[in-house]
Amino acid sequence: MMAKAEAKTTGKIKIQYFRSQICTPEKHKKVVKGLGFTRLNQIVEREDSPSTRGMVKKIPHLVRIVE
Repeated sequence: MMAKAEAKTTGKIKIQYFRSQICTPEKHKKVVKGLGFTRLNQIVEREDSPSTRGMVKKIPHLVRIVE
């Protein structure tokens, strides 16, 4: 018998880089790069962990969490 496939939570969040990092402190630029962004309006999927949430919380004016 085949078992039903369970809907499993992935534990991932999608983050969009929507505002330029020009004229921001060097720390903010490093956080953007650390999240893996290379261009504007890019959406990346990262593990939903406290460290990732903390990085997003440091630069809320540059990134947003999308569904």
